[in-house]
Amino acid sequence: METTQAKQGKRLEGLSEKIFLDRYALKNADTTQTKVGDVVLALTKDDPKFPAKEVGEVIARNGRNVTVQLRSGDKVETTVEKLTLNIEKTPEEMWDRLAKAMASVEATPEKQQEWTEKFRYILDDWKLVPGGRIAAGADASDELTLFNCYVIPSPHDSRGGIMATLSEMTEIMSRGGGVGINLSSLRPRRSLVKGVNGSSSGAVSWGGLFSYTTGLIEQGGSRRGALMLMINDWHPDVVDFITVKQTMGQITNANLSVCVSNGFMKAVKEDLDWELVFPDTQDPEYNDVWNGDLDAWKKLGKKVISYRTVKARDIWHTIIESAWKSAEPGVVFMEYYNQMSNSWYFNPIICTNPCGEQGLPAWGVCNLSAVNLSKFYDAEKHDVAWDELAKTVRYSTRFLDNVIDKTPYHFDENRENQQGERRVGLGTMGLAELMIKLEIRYGSPESLEFLDKLYGFMAKEAYLASAEIAGEKGSFKHFQADKFFQSGFMKNMLSVYPEVGAAIKKHGMRNVTVITQAPTGSTGTMVGTSTGIEPYFAFEYYRQSRLGFDKQYVPIAQEWKDAHPNEELPSYFVTAMDLSAEDHIRAQAAIQRWVDSSISKTANCPSDFTVEETKRLYELAFDLGCKGVTIYRDGSRDVQVLSTDKKEEPKAEAAAPAAEAPADTAALTGIASALAVNIDAKTEQDFDKEYKRRPQILRGATYKYNTPLGVAYITINDLNGSPSELFMNVGKAGSDVFAMSEALGRVISLFLRYGDHGNKVKLLVKHLKGIGGSGAIGFGPNRVESIADAVAKALETHEEYRQATSGAEPFITATQEVIEVPAAPPSAPAPSYSSKAAMVTSLDLCPGCGSASLVNSEGCKNCSNCGYSRC
Repeated sequence: METTQAKQGKRLEGLSEKIFLDRYALKNADTTQTKVGDVVLALTKDDPKFPAKEVGEVIARNGRNVTVQLRSGDKVETTVEKLTLNIEKTPEEMWDRLAKAMASVEATPEKQQEWTEKFRYILDDWKLVPGGRIAAGADASDELTLFNCYVIPSPHDSRGGIMATLSEMTEIMSRGGGVGINLSSLRPRRSLVKGVNGSSSGAVSWGGLFSYTTGLIEQGGSRRGALMLMINDWHPDVVDFITVKQTMGQITNANLSVCVSNGFMKAVKEDLDWELVFPDTQDPEYNDVWNGDLDAWKKLGKKVISYRTVKARDIWHTIIESAWKSAEPGVVFMEYYNQMSNSWYFNPIICTNPCGEQGLPAWGVCNLSAVNLSKFYDAEKHDVAWDELAKTVRYSTRFLDNVIDKTPYHFDENRENQQGERRVGLGTMGLAELMIKLEIRYGSPESLEFLDKLYGFMAKEAYLASAEIAGEKGSFKHFQADKFFQSGFMKNMLSVYPEVGAAIKKHGMRNVTVITQAPTGSTGTMVGTSTGIEPYFAFEYYRQSRLGFDKQYVPIAQEWKDAHPNEELPSYFVTAMDLSAEDHIRAQAAIQRWVDSSISKTANCPSDFTVEETKRLYELAFDLGCKGVTIYRDGSRDVQVLSTDKKEEPKAEAAAPAAEAPADTAALTGIASALAVNIDAKTEQDFDKEYKRRPQILRGATYKYNTPLGVAYITINDLNGSPSELFMNVGKAGSDVFAMSEALGRVISLFLRYGDHGNKVKLLVKHLKGIGGSGAIGFGPNRVESIADAVAKALETHEEYRQATSGAEPFITATQEVIEVPAAPPSAPAPSYSSKAAMVTSLDLCPGCGSASLVNSEGCKNCSNCGYSRC
């Protein structure tokens, strides 16, 4: 009999219920059918960029007008057009739909009934959590793909080829799929384009086109399809690709990774030269043969042109430094990946999906679901419930295999590829919760042994299940046992689990790959457990409600605190930022041994993590057998322009030129052009008369404020006794927060240096002070409502200091001392994680809800407030 606890585990509340109803429950598009008693999502904030929805029940209707009582107790008056009407209101209804849908492809009515019941068993109580596309799309529409992500062929190196790739990408994204593209097929910058008697703009510029289009789809569609762009280490544009995000605006809507070969890593370790090359574009067969595969080109005896020779370590250092600054690019050890790949002999991996967990061939797809490990704790034995886990893994493998025959295909190439290799990706969520229940500290030596045992067991069971299905339904089309067994992954599998080899020899293999560790950001948040293979990001957070502002804990931490009041959480309650970066990589490597695809994982590093430490970490990942590596250094790319050494002269880089106001008319014209303002010659002359030029040296002070979006360093410099420029560092470069802060500083600087019209500081303070955002920091006079409010407070404080020191020594140089404004506890509705103070600086604006709650985890950006995930 089902226990009360199990029944309670199915009920969804708060954010979990909202995610379920908004993203995965079956919907009724005709909201005119809304009636009293219906559970709906009501649009409570009709903002085109940051709309807000809340769950509620319809308590009255008058024509098209309805009254909805929200879960919070509030009532809203709205119209049926602003409601989301759900057909499915509970997880049980969704599980019934999914079980029946996936069993419908079985050969006989008896088999359909059998597997409907078995699939319903694993779906019950969230033992298996289907991938988001499966949950939302199965039997919901003939148009919705059940695959999360795609890799499409590298663009043909022509205008028509590039446009064809753009069209394919757009078509996939419009249906909710993410896309990976390897740009290495495109000729390098400045190379000859004979047909137009000109030169190429290069692979990176075309990557900007794909990125820009992705941004347009995000604005016009209901769900953004994420983009991954990659380039190979031999491409002449590789350095431009590595550093492209250091120039604001070139590529903003894509994740970036460099495909690194074993030969390149050998050259790095031995400090060897490295040639940057590209095929001879004048070869008469270039247009027909070249597809981005340099090895295949060479095997045909084709000419390769060397563009230049560099030190491999120089490129490697550029990768490392850029990753240290901004968490990009990631690195995929692509040659090693293909050596380990079961499809090495017929379908090479060319790129990964946007989150990096699934390396795919051209026209390959992600077919994902996750076993919820938190459901497999045996409290009586204080152990994993191994038998139940084995049953769930085996049934789940068949569930995913059936997705391949159930999903609609919008490109014949996808159908041909997927039905030829039947690639599936069974992953996990709830690992951190399970380990806490077992009292195993994530990242410890004991945990590495446990991870090897756990994931080896799951891989064995999944492979035995795939072999069993092959015995019943047949192997994947391209299966050749002798070559299949030669992959690096299978050599390891057979050395530990010979019974897997025996089963495959007897029955064959249904799926070329079976295991993938995906992020599970939204689905993991929905079911209330730790996501992917990651530790919890934090155990406590602050939330504002009708009852006030209070500290809350994730459920497993709350249960422990309730049982042990006034005690600190034990050491096995570990968060992502409590671990060393090496702990993250060693855990990833332990799991990677048993993952035939790859892993979405972020190695979180403290803000003081050095470039050299980053280098050692990336090389450790390669040495331990990881297929890729991504780090996130807390507050990365905050420009460190401050020094407490008063004797040190200001360094050139301390002037923060990126944030400095424009010093000539051309710069102003550029800004105005971006704003579609027409500045004619007379306007330029008038501006030139009124604009105060910046001397080489200015003096002022830097003020530090805690804001709802992180720590703000606001520098105000004086010219002729009054403020003349202001620039800020808030958040990491490349983030929305950083960009908007820089823009605000530039505009204020222009205002301060243009003309002499009364008290401009007073005017600025009047218009900026008190501007509120999604939350606030502090109380009383120290309360900071927003970045704009912090600027107003800094300007006020600066004026007070300036007047108080009138006639005294001038301010010290702005780069030499920080005047720190004390912070008070946060009071924001957006979660402000407190387990590590530095975490606040990691937050960015969520495009889903607009709150400052977007964090880097699992190789992705996930919102801790609304459940939004870029992946």
